[in-house]
Amino acid sequence: MDRRKSIKTLIIGGISTSVLAEACTSAEKKPVANPEEAKDLTGTTLNRMPEEKKYEKQLQAENFFTPEEMATITILGDIIIPRDEVSGSASDAKVPDFIEFIVKDMPEHQTPMRGGLRWLDVQCLNRYGKPFKDCGQKQQMEMVDLIAWPNKAKPEMTQGVAFFTLIRNLVGTGFYTSEMGVKDIGYIGNVPNQWNGVPDDVLKQYHMAYTERELKECISFS
Repeated sequence: MDRRKSIKTLIIGGISTSVLAEACTSAEKKPVANPEEAKDLTGTTLNRMPEEKKYEKQLQAENFFTPEEMATITILGDIIIPRDEVSGSASDAKVPDFIEFIVKDMPEHQTPMRGGLRWLDVQCLNRYGKPFKDCGQKQQMEMVDLIAWPNKAKPEMTQGVAFFTLIRNLVGTGFYTSEMGVKDIGYIGNVPNQWNGVPDDVLKQYHMAYTERELKECISFS
C-alpha cells in the first residue's frame, strides 16, 4: 500500500474543521494554564465550549476496546501508515486513541469494528493457531493481503474486506487530522501572501496586458 498515492490523495480534501480553524486563528493567542490539557485529540489547541469539554472528557474517561483489541488496532494502523523518512507511523500520531474516541463519539462504528476484530482473530486462529496480534509479521501481512484489496479478495473474505476498509478510513482520517499528519502533507492553512499579478507569460497567452495605471496603482512586484 503506497501511503502517499493511495491514502493522502483521499484524505487531503477532508482535513478536519479543527485543523482548519487552527490555521485561521490569529497569531496572537491568550496563554492557557496548561497547554497540554487544552489540546484536542488532533493535537490542536482550540477554544472549546464548556459543554464540548465536558462531553469530550466524558468519552475519554470511558474505555470501549479491550487492551487486546487496542493492540490489534495499533498493529493494523502501523501496517496502513508505517513510519518512514518523512514522518512517524499511525501509532506515533496516536491514531489508536483517535479510533477509541471515534467509536464512542459515533457508536455506529462499534459493532463493525468489534465484529471485524473478532473475525480477524478467528481467521488467524484457524490459519496460524493464534490471534492476529500474536502472529509473526509475515503471517500478519499474509492475512492483511487477503482483505486489503477488495477487487482481488475472495468471496469468503467479504466481511474482512469491509472491516479493513473501515479501519483504513479511520486510520487515514486520524493520521491526516493529527499535527504529524498535517505536517506530512505540508498543509499550512491561511497565511499572509503577496499577489504580484498574473504572470507575464499567461497575459501574453491570452493577448492581454496591464495598463500603466494598473501597474502603478494595483501591483507591487517584489
